[in-house]
Amino acid sequence: NTMASVVRVACRTMATKLAGDARQAALAKATSNGWALSGTRDAIEKDYKFKDFTQAWGFMSQVALHAEKMDHHPEWFNVYNRVHVLLSTHDCNGLSTRDFELAAFMDSVAK
Repeated sequence: NTMASVVRVACRTMATKLAGDARQAALAKATSNGWALSGTRDAIEKDYKFKDFTQAWGFMSQVALHAEKMDHHPEWFNVYNRVHVLLSTHDCNGLSTRDFELAAFMDSVAK
């Protein structure tokens, strides 16, 4: 139904780009967990290494389900037991709280 689609889009909250002390605090916490500020854009990135492909795929599956609920999707690349992740919020063209929330979730799943 077209009206339902319009209502869903209108209700979606736009993310706000983090700045100042809030940005610095979020970055400090993320970098202490192995995340790094991207050298090419306003984003954070991390490489995960798992025992094998099955564990890497399981990690990605769990994250995908959570990301869908958040309506916030990672950019990632998988080769065998490695997963490279880059997080940035397209709605605000940079880092938002959504990126750091998803990063923390990913770290909890990877443990």
